[in-house]
Amino acid sequence: MINRLQPYPAYKHSGVEWLGEVPEHWEVRRIKTLFRETDERNGDRRSPLLSLTRERGIVPQAEASNRIASVEDLSNYKVCKSGDLIMNRMQAWSGMFAVSGIEGVISPDYSVFQPKGPIDVRYFEALFKTPALVDEFAKRSKGIGSGFNRLYTPDFGAVPIASPPLHEQTAIVRFLDWADRRIRRYIHAKQKLIKLLEEYKQALIHQAVTGKIDVRTGQPYPAYKDSGVPWLGEVPEHWEMVPNRALLKKRKKLVGSRHSEYQMLSLTKQGIIVRDLTMLKGKFSADLGTSQEVRPGDLVFCLFDIPETPRTVGLSPYFGMITGAYTIFEPLGRCRGEFIERFYIAMDDRKLLAPLYTGLRNTIPPSVFLQTKTPVPPLPEQTAIVEYLDAKTAKIDVAIAAARREIELLREYRERLIADVVTGKVDVREVAAQLPEEPPEDEVDPLTDESEETTETLSADEETEE
Repeated sequence: MINRLQPYPAYKHSGVEWLGEVPEHWEVRRIKTLFRETDERNGDRRSPLLSLTRERGIVPQAEASNRIASVEDLSNYKVCKSGDLIMNRMQAWSGMFAVSGIEGVISPDYSVFQPKGPIDVRYFEALFKTPALVDEFAKRSKGIGSGFNRLYTPDFGAVPIASPPLHEQTAIVRFLDWADRRIRRYIHAKQKLIKLLEEYKQALIHQAVTGKIDVRTGQPYPAYKDSGVPWLGEVPEHWEMVPNRALLKKRKKLVGSRHSEYQMLSLTKQGIIVRDLTMLKGKFSADLGTSQEVRPGDLVFCLFDIPETPRTVGLSPYFGMITGAYTIFEPLGRCRGEFIERFYIAMDDRKLLAPLYTGLRNTIPPSVFLQTKTPVPPLPEQTAIVEYLDAKTAKIDVAIAAARREIELLREYRERLIADVVTGKVDVREVAAQLPEEPPEDEVDPLTDESEETTETLSADEETEE
């Protein structure tokens, strides 16, 4: 059905340069003629606290974030009713709008709008997220920097938009719901594939570095012994259990005033990557001198907040610097750094390091980590394991990268489709009239990847503080 979409039969110039041509029968109106701002405060009522999220819209705050809001006094919070359009004034330039389907209270720094007449607010929610409108909102926002610019109601209301008749707004919303549901299903299927591939990769690494299989034969080893480590179990009989202090040397060298000579590194789910220093906020530049030097072949460990971090360890291929929160180890000659890296990658998802945690932040002190024993096969066998895993995981990584690219293309297609439909580039009236009724399906939100993206869930006053 999507492939059959055609332009409208006739267009007219909108009279607005950035808006261009619009369907001939659409009106060009300023937003203030369609919406009015409301400012009802909660007072002493017991109302649920709501959050505006980028993908899920308006949801109860408890569902929006693992971090529970510390707000006790909600008297000054704004009342939000079902059908209201909510705008995050500080993020309007990035398309932070949502129609609420529930009642509660929202941050006093947000704007709440109600329609002045019969319109489908969901159509305008989609319209206000399109690149053309987002760019216009950015131009009209005021402040001291992109992160603190606000779009005030008079500036928002003065923006001209193309408005189709009500029945057409409803048809557009119906079509977009139908198309969005299918795109979400495709993305969800790709994400399930990625999860399965990552689990398979993790299992391969775990089997190889803990000696469950001999990678040279594909079979279990002929004899095993107790490792003496409860969370590790048995290891091949000829492997040694060696304290990390005999394998790794802790090193800490601050870059100091020479930080401009280094590239900034970061430990991610994909390993050590180079960061773009221009993306760092200026307030961090003075702290770069406290970063640690990292050399090629160093092992970078994250030994704090371990269950929440994307990865415990990375083997650096780069010369650079990394924040002082990480612990840097130089591998000694007894063990290959690649083997150590893969062993502790195998420990990641299974939380097998949990017995070593101390304190509220699930930290492993470096002194405790250096006393911990690691199973060590002979060097030739380490090399065989590393080469085996390189060959096996390379194919898996290619498949994962292809699936991620397909997800990226689906997201881009979804954004283009929405923009083309709500701005009148294509006519969906006939297609929308032919769509079958579909039963509601389980809530699926595959449009965000939690490992790589963040969702806007903080209240506006929290954003200001940060």
